[in-house]
Amino acid sequence: MARLDVAPTRSNLLSIRENLEFAREGYEILDKKREVLTTELIHVAHDATVLQERVWKLLEEAYKALDVARLSMGREHLEWAALSVNQTIEVRIKLQSVMGVVIPTVESSGAPPEIPYGLGNTTVSLDEAAARFRLVLTEIPALSETMTTVWRLARELQKTQRRVNALQYIFIPQYEETEAFIESALEEREREEIFRLKRIKSQVARSEVGGPSTREYTQPTRDISGGRSAIYRDTGGGKMTTTDFG
Repeated sequence: MARLDVAPTRSNLLSIRENLEFAREGYEILDKKREVLTTELIHVAHDATVLQERVWKLLEEAYKALDVARLSMGREHLEWAALSVNQTIEVRIKLQSVMGVVIPTVESSGAPPEIPYGLGNTTVSLDEAAARFRLVLTEIPALSETMTTVWRLARELQKTQRRVNALQYIFIPQYEETEAFIESALEEREREEIFRLKRIKSQVARSEVGGPSTREYTQPTRDISGGRSAIYRDTGGGKMTTTDFG
């Protein structure tokens, strides 16, 4: 995993540590949210599967009864009988939140009349088809609520899973590698500074022990006697006499 392209400074190190801590906290929260969503989705999906199978079975029976009524009455009479239905189920939707996911609650009231059409020109098969479709209508609100809940929970779980994976496999490793790089660079810089200070200190200590360096200057002499050296002798009486060599 490539680290972030930042300068190895202490301010950047503090910023990276803060971001890393925030990312780890976010990972823990999202991981708990993922577990809750997964548990809730499993329960709701099971209920949705059972309810959907029951509704599909009721619809299959209702359409079979409708086909029998169409064969016995004819298509035209069946359509005229269908036009007599002017009442249906009233539906009211309430919203609730589960881990930030808006889930609808569908409440139904009322029902279509049992025999909305006249008894003339109709058959028993039409009555049976109407009864079966009326039963399907009572199950549709619960099925729509359950299926919508499953779809929204699944979509939110997918989004949460992507975020968890991004934090776990991208952002947190990047921050950790960047933090390690900056710490290593700062430690290396600190060791170099300590070594430089020790070297300067040892040089100062050696100069103090040896004392200040001095130079001896010798003044050259000139021989003005022409190669003859003068020797002074005491010949007595405290008087000095000079004898030249040569």
